[in-house]
Amino acid sequence: MVMNGQPVIILKENTERNTGREAQKNNIAAASAIAEAVRSTLGPLGMDKMLVDSLGDVIITNDGATILDELDVEHPAAKLIIQVAKSQDKEVGDGTTSAVVLAGELLKRGDQLIEKKVHGTTVVDGYKIATEAAIKALDEIAKEVEITKKNLLPIALTSLNSKSVHTAKEHIANLAIDAVLHIKQEKEDGSFVADLDNVKILQKQGKSLQDSLLIKGIVIDKEILHPAMPKEITDTKIALINQNIEVNKTEFDAEIRITDPTQVQSFLDNEQKMIEQMVDQIAKSGANVVICQKGIDDMAQYFMAKKGIAAVRRVKKSDMEKIAKATGANIVASLEELTEKDLGSAGKVYQQKLGEDDYIFIEECASPLAVTILLRGSSKYATDEAERAITDALSVVRNVVEDRKIVPGGGAVEVHLSQTIEDLAKKTVGKERLAIEAFAKSLLIIPATLAENAGLDPLEIEAELISTYNNKKNGFGIDLQSGKVVDMFKAGVIEPIRVKKQALKSASEAAEMILRIDDVIATKKDDTPKAPQGGIPGMGGGMPGMGGMPGMM
Repeated sequence: MVMNGQPVIILKENTERNTGREAQKNNIAAASAIAEAVRSTLGPLGMDKMLVDSLGDVIITNDGATILDELDVEHPAAKLIIQVAKSQDKEVGDGTTSAVVLAGELLKRGDQLIEKKVHGTTVVDGYKIATEAAIKALDEIAKEVEITKKNLLPIALTSLNSKSVHTAKEHIANLAIDAVLHIKQEKEDGSFVADLDNVKILQKQGKSLQDSLLIKGIVIDKEILHPAMPKEITDTKIALINQNIEVNKTEFDAEIRITDPTQVQSFLDNEQKMIEQMVDQIAKSGANVVICQKGIDDMAQYFMAKKGIAAVRRVKKSDMEKIAKATGANIVASLEELTEKDLGSAGKVYQQKLGEDDYIFIEECASPLAVTILLRGSSKYATDEAERAITDALSVVRNVVEDRKIVPGGGAVEVHLSQTIEDLAKKTVGKERLAIEAFAKSLLIIPATLAENAGLDPLEIEAELISTYNNKKNGFGIDLQSGKVVDMFKAGVIEPIRVKKQALKSASEAAEMILRIDDVIATKKDDTPKAPQGGIPGMGGGMPGMGGMPGMM
């Protein structure tokens, strides 16, 4: 900055600054590069990516959120695009690649408009108008659906089509549907809510994906404490306790003086009696299984074993909460409060080995609001990718159970929205019209990418989709196996409306944010080593050997 002919330094010496068109171009190029990185993974015939981190760990996936989460990027605009994927994944659990690819295309077309001297704010205003219109138009193509397993299956399968679990996709889809139908709860207005935190996914290598199963209860990686305790209990009454089952230690150092040897025995007898009373309190409630979040004393284990009570200790808080929801038990903080009403029930509780490890299975719960999906697979890579796939399937099924609205896949939605927004652009005056037209064209990147990844001609497919739409055939998209344009509802290629809505919002918000930036100020880290206080080592506060330069008092 220059004032009155004199330079005025405001920023630090090692600060970099890009302004105006250069800053816009750099941001758009960085964000577009991220979109291009995941574009080839879109759709059922998309390719996988192999990601190797600095430690040499390998991830093989085509899940957009996972790929972007693993990328270690420097550019701030690229980080913004990665936030789009994280936001999409957190909100709806699917559609991350679509959101990022759409954001990249919106930026590319926005850049072309800015190059033609359309102001960035005008482009942003046009995009906002188009986004609102697109979200409204989604309802025109959506259908209401009844919540049945038959209706939910195509939705789960569509989500899994692009995953590498195709050998067992129907089995995985059924597991996801059953899990969501078990945990859903009806609200007062008759709608449903399904909290996916109540689905525990447990990986165990060995066997194949087809051997994965849904357990109507919870599995925990613990073992029954005492050898004399029963390893399998039927018709169980489960007590969930958040208290140490042992004699409390004092919070301060204490000293006990014993003058008579008999006092030692008396002291030990009292301790034993206190523990025995605790176990009696548990037995009195009617519990035959104790699951404790804290510790259980060896003596308490012995007394429990004598009474035929099986016990598990140091169970995670999250698992305790899931067991409570699965069995109907209450977590009690004090044994004195434990009553029969606090106990949960399950058909059976047993210990079983999976591979080399012991697990406790809490099964056959009457109406479990928490369940476990046990994923099997040949390797860690296989079970990791299966977990990512089933998480997406659970999310889309949850979305439909809660919203009860579906839209066609295969690019049908994007063609419908593109044509609707084209019509809106024709009625708009001013330069915003150009931005609205750019938004409409950007939407076609989704069917074009699907076609391209399937080895089809994107231009030919795009023309056929628009022609079919103009012939009043709504809901028609690309069947990527045959390369033809067909009715997506009949073909069973269906997605939740929530995924599409969130993808539109996430992509447009990210594009608008980046297009409005015209100044990037970046402060670099100062790598110059600082001298320690008291001067440079060996100088004694002065020059070496000068002892602080004597004689210069």
